Amino acid sequence: MWVLAILGAHWYLSLFTQTFFHHRYAAHRMFTMTKGTEKFFYVLSFFFQGASYLSPRAYGILHRMHHAYADTELDPHSPKYDKNLFAMMWRTRNRYKDIFEHATNVEPKFSKDLPEWNSFDKFASNGYIRLLWVAIYILLYIALSAPWWLFPLILIHAVMGPFHGVIINWFAHSIGYFNFKMKDTSRNLFPVDLLMLGEGLHNNHHKHSGRANFAWHKYEFDPVYPIIKLLDICGVIKIRRVVATPEYEMATPPVQQTTTVNNNSLESVG
Repeated sequence: MWVLAILGAHWYLSLFTQTFFHHRYAAHRMFTMTKGTEKFFYVLSFFFQGASYLSPRAYGILHRMHHAYADTELDPHSPKYDKNLFAMMWRTRNRYKDIFEHATNVEPKFSKDLPEWNSFDKFASNGYIRLLWVAIYILLYIALSAPWWLFPLILIHAVMGPFHGVIINWFAHSIGYFNFKMKDTSRNLFPVDLLMLGEGLHNNHHKHSGRANFAWHKYEFDPVYPIIKLLDICGVIKIRRVVATPEYEMATPPVQQTTTVNNNSLESVG
C-alpha cells in the first residue's frame, strides 16, 4: 500500500513541476517570476522529478518546436511519423539530447526568453546522479518490504517524465474529443483531467497556447490553474493578462515539393 502511495506521490509531484514550471512557465511564459523563485523551482523540479529530471531550457525548445511544427515531419513527437509510442519516445529522447548538449542548431525564436541555469542542469542530468536516484527508489522499496512483483514499478519512477510525455504526445494526438478544429491532430483526453493535471486538455492548449487555464468549457477542469491563481494572488508569480501569439507559433515548416512525371507525356503523338 505504501509503495503505491509513493508511486502516486511521485507521479503528481513530478507532473506538477513539469506542467507548471517546464511547460507553462519555461516553454510558454504564461506567467513571470523572479530569478530567485525560478531557481527555487529548478531545485524543486530536481527533487520531484528525480531520475527523469528535464532541463527547462531543453524542454522549452522541444515543446516550442512541437507547437510550431505539430504533426509534420519536423515535429519532435507525433504519432503520424512513428510506428509505435516506444519509437516516438526514443525519437523524442534523441531530439532532446541534441538540444540539451547543444549538438544541433536551434533557431533563435525557439530559444528566446528561456530560463537557463546550465551548471545545475548538468549536475541534475548527470548519469551518475540519475543512477543514484534509481538506487534510492530500490532502497525505498526494500525498506517498505515491497513484494517482488512491485519492483518493476521502479522503471516508471526512473522514466517518470518521459512516461508523462508519451501519454500526451501519443494519446492526445490519437484519441479523445476536440473543441477546436485545428490543422494538427490535438485532442482533449478528459474534460476533468485529474490524471494529467490539465495536460490532457491538449486541443484547448493548442488553440490557446498562451492561456494559463487549459480548461475552456464550464464542464472542463484544469486542476493546476487554481494553484497558479493562488500563487499569483500571493505574489509568487504574476500571470500575464494579455498574451500575444508567440513568434515560434507563427513558424511554417518548409514545403517539400515533389515532381510527378506522367509517363504518357513522354510519348510522341502521331
